[in-house]
Amino acid sequence: MKEDYSEQAIRQNCPHCDRKGFAYEFLLEETPHFCVTCDAHPLCEGHVLIIPKRHTSCIATYKPEEFDEFLDLFIRMSNWVHKRYGHVATFEHGIIGQTVFHSHVHLLPFAGEALQIVPEGIDRLRPHLFVEELIPIFHAEGGYLYFSLGNDKWTVDPALGQPRFFRDRFAKAMGREERANWKETRQNPALLAAGREENLRCSKSFGLEPLTDQEIYAPD
Repeated sequence: MKEDYSEQAIRQNCPHCDRKGFAYEFLLEETPHFCVTCDAHPLCEGHVLIIPKRHTSCIATYKPEEFDEFLDLFIRMSNWVHKRYGHVATFEHGIIGQTVFHSHVHLLPFAGEALQIVPEGIDRLRPHLFVEELIPIFHAEGGYLYFSLGNDKWTVDPALGQPRFFRDRFAKAMGREERANWKETRQNPALLAAGREENLRCSKSFGLEPLTDQEIYAPD
């Protein structure tokens, strides 16, 4: 029987709330409020997610104790991706463009330029210094599109928002457009097998190089 990945089905059966489901096949780290796992449908090796255990929509809706824990984990995981793969980029659909309605922050190796992700122009980007700035933006504007490349952070003009906004654009910039739509990847045995091999290598590397408190790279 074909699996149902319609928006209605995902809202009713959140894959990030099912701790025994496919989203957690390659669990890397668990803290009191979060799980770190390889993306079940990675754009490349080293594509990982930070997912809160509580069902909530985005970074800006974390409780204070969750947010503090997230920042520590976000920095440490960014350090690890950068150390292991040489570069790190991050993104989150702050409600805008979500296709899974449970907060999940993406980290992945990517060394490109901001205009590869938002070719509409630099005027469609708002630079930021701190992740904390997402909270007032969310409450004032009702959502955001956030990404970073190295230490540089931006939110994107929400008028550009559409489903899978960042997945589609990062996939295109990386020459992996066939991986952009995770629902289609889920139905493609060859792509699933390739992703699992990448996640297996990533998880083995993580076991050999566990997180430490040493901040070799700090996105905040």
